[in-house]
Amino acid sequence: MLLPSHQHNSALMRIEEAAALLQFKTSFSINNSTINNTVYNPYLCGTKTESWKEGIDCCSWDGVSCDNVTGHVIALDLSFDCLSGTFPSNSTLFLLKNLESLNLAYNDFRLSKIPPKISQFIRLKHLDISSSRFSSQVPAEIAHLPKLVSLYLSNNLYDDSPKLILETTTFRNLVHNLSEVRELELSGVNMTSVNPRFFMNLSSSLTTLDLIESGLRGNFPNSIFRFPNLKKFSLGGNENLTIDLPSSNWSNPLQDLGLSVMDCGRRLPESIGELKSLQSLSLSCNLEGSLPASIGNLSQLTDLSLPFNNFNGQIPTSLANLTQLTSLDLSRNQFSGPIPASIGNLRQLTILDLSSSNLSGQIPPSLANLTQLTFLDLSNNQFSGSIPDSIGNLRQLALLALSYNNFSGQIPPSLANLTQLSSLYLSNNQFSSMLPPWIFTLPLLESLYLNHNQFQGQINQFQQNSLIGLDLSNNKLQGSIPNSIAILVNLSYLDLSSNHFSDLVEADIFSALQNLETIFLSDNNLSLRMNVNANFTLPKLTHVSFSSCNLSEFPNFIRHSNGLQSLVLSKNSIHGNIPQWLCEKDDLQILDLSHNNLIGKIPNCLPKFLSVLNLQVNYFDGNIPFGFPEGCGLQNLNLHGNQMDGPLPRSLVNCSTLEVLDVGNNNIEDTFPHWLESLPDLQVLVLRSNKFHGSVQSTKESPSFLRLRVLDLSNNDFLGPLPVRYIKNFKAMMDLYRDEGSPEYMNVNSYQYSLVVTWKGFDYELQGILTVFSSIHLSNNMFEGEIPDVIGKLSSLKGLNLSHNNLTGHIPPSLGNLTNLEWLDLSSNELAGKIPDQLVSLTQLSVLNLSNNHLAGRIPQGSQF
Repeated sequence: MLLPSHQHNSALMRIEEAAALLQFKTSFSINNSTINNTVYNPYLCGTKTESWKEGIDCCSWDGVSCDNVTGHVIALDLSFDCLSGTFPSNSTLFLLKNLESLNLAYNDFRLSKIPPKISQFIRLKHLDISSSRFSSQVPAEIAHLPKLVSLYLSNNLYDDSPKLILETTTFRNLVHNLSEVRELELSGVNMTSVNPRFFMNLSSSLTTLDLIESGLRGNFPNSIFRFPNLKKFSLGGNENLTIDLPSSNWSNPLQDLGLSVMDCGRRLPESIGELKSLQSLSLSCNLEGSLPASIGNLSQLTDLSLPFNNFNGQIPTSLANLTQLTSLDLSRNQFSGPIPASIGNLRQLTILDLSSSNLSGQIPPSLANLTQLTFLDLSNNQFSGSIPDSIGNLRQLALLALSYNNFSGQIPPSLANLTQLSSLYLSNNQFSSMLPPWIFTLPLLESLYLNHNQFQGQINQFQQNSLIGLDLSNNKLQGSIPNSIAILVNLSYLDLSSNHFSDLVEADIFSALQNLETIFLSDNNLSLRMNVNANFTLPKLTHVSFSSCNLSEFPNFIRHSNGLQSLVLSKNSIHGNIPQWLCEKDDLQILDLSHNNLIGKIPNCLPKFLSVLNLQVNYFDGNIPFGFPEGCGLQNLNLHGNQMDGPLPRSLVNCSTLEVLDVGNNNIEDTFPHWLESLPDLQVLVLRSNKFHGSVQSTKESPSFLRLRVLDLSNNDFLGPLPVRYIKNFKAMMDLYRDEGSPEYMNVNSYQYSLVVTWKGFDYELQGILTVFSSIHLSNNMFEGEIPDVIGKLSSLKGLNLSHNNLTGHIPPSLGNLTNLEWLDLSSNELAGKIPDQLVSLTQLSVLNLSNNHLAGRIPQGSQF
């Protein structure tokens, strides 16, 4: 039987469309690995195109939809199908003239360009090619799709590949021609050239606008908030963009609003309470002032996220009206006072994050009403008292974070009821009880961080093996490390440092921990012994710290660790030479072998891109290696207290990131290394107790040593006047206290620098160098001439020692400006005249030595004098 002509033509067309799809399929392979940082299920990859077989009606293929009347292919959905390959500019896909919907999202088209032939889909209503690794400019032809209702071009924000670029002309035409568009998602698309005012020409039927991290600049018109149909608006991550939140007349249909990492005005207006349809509100743009009570009018809210702002005052009790909330994030603000008891009304909450918000008081008992909570983070506040027993009622909790507060007492036994807990963070508090034995029985616990408390007693036997991270450091725990640690086969991070553990530890108790990446046992009373019969390796080790572990040799199980990044073996009794295998650790960034009995020469072969090399207080001799390469990444070089000789190698200028250089207490013979002026980040320079000689005057006019704040040239043979030109450039010693805040220590990846200083007449090794610490020590040289007035501008100085030189003239009155000075030693010089009355202003001064000079007159009276 012959088919009617229209059916015959339709059948032929469908055969042609099937052939086009099969040809399109052959253009790509299936890559079931991670693409675009999105983890694909390998069992689903390619399952759609797998059903595409010749001889089977293409309308029955997965991902293919046909018109019920004409039979033409009108929709193609190959999203998340792991397609991988270059997208052909003349793809057979463009033969599907009747397509109304095309979804190629989350594939890997290897930075292909979007083909201009896209304009041939004149019937297309829905286009989604987001996160499929298209790149280059969006073709102008994309504006020639007059029926388009939804357009998704978003790039994956976690993919560092080149992004799509949407230029001004193309976007302006797109806005002008796409009169029907309702959904426009362009997150991650580079739109730096687009003027934000063009968005006001979008269709009034717009319901969705997503512009996250699109590089927009300037002022975004806030009339967007009055679009009559707008339901979703996301504008985060555009740091050079400004938008003013309206004081009235918001778009009532708005359901999802997200603004972050941008300027959205100073305050959140009371008018936010007008958005009665709002379900999700996310604002992170340095808003100030109090959180408006009107926010309690948003009764449909399920997600409220306001982190990284500067809200102050108390958390409004009106939040208790938001009974539909499942997620509340008020972290990283400047609130004051306690958590309002009314928060217990939010019984649907599964996530509560109030961390880093300056809150105080105690945990309210009403928090126990939130029995649906799976995530509770109250860390980094000023809470005090004990953890209430009622927290044990929150039996759905998977994460409990109370670190960095002032909690004290014991961990309540009721927490043993939290059998769903996978993460428990109680570090940096004042807990002082015994370590509860049940804590190692929680069946799902993966992360346990109890560090920096006052826990006492011994570790009980480990009874479950789910732990991945364990940190008990900086407590008062004692006794032995239990052999049952061997059952923690999933353990990746172990830190038991800075306790009172004692006894002999056979290294092979760790042999079963084949997933271990970090192990810190430093600063206990342990003796770590390498069992000569043990032949095991921990191949995943990246961070090792065995300081003060009574080691006499290098741990052999480290030798074959792949990817070792930091190795700290300081304060042991390791002897002999640096082993050759250390030269093979190309990933090594931190190497600290200080305070041992190592001998010989420092090998030239040490990893070329170390950040920290600390070999102080050993018996190394010979020249400092000359092989600091181009691009050297050293930030801290400490060779203090060895027997090094020869000159200081000029190849150090290749280490442009150097912050600390300490070669004190050696036998180095050289002139002052003026060439260090070119190091822009140098903050600490210690050349003390060597054989340096000659003048210390600057050789160039341009500013140098701008960041230097610790200078120790003592006990050398320097001569001539004090280095006035350098002193004038010590800007860091003039304004260290300009930014008030919590003091920090110099570090690289949490490794704190150490430094030997002469403090108030005695030598000390500082175990951390505060970023606000500043001192000058030039004693025991042959400097002559007067003390320059400009020293009085170094207002941040903690210590100044110019003793045992040949300085003459008067003590400059400008030293009275050094109000942070704690010790001043000008003894054993040729100074004359009277002691300036201005020194009475030095109210921090605790040590003053002016002896063995030619001073006369009365001693000033008042304050410290």
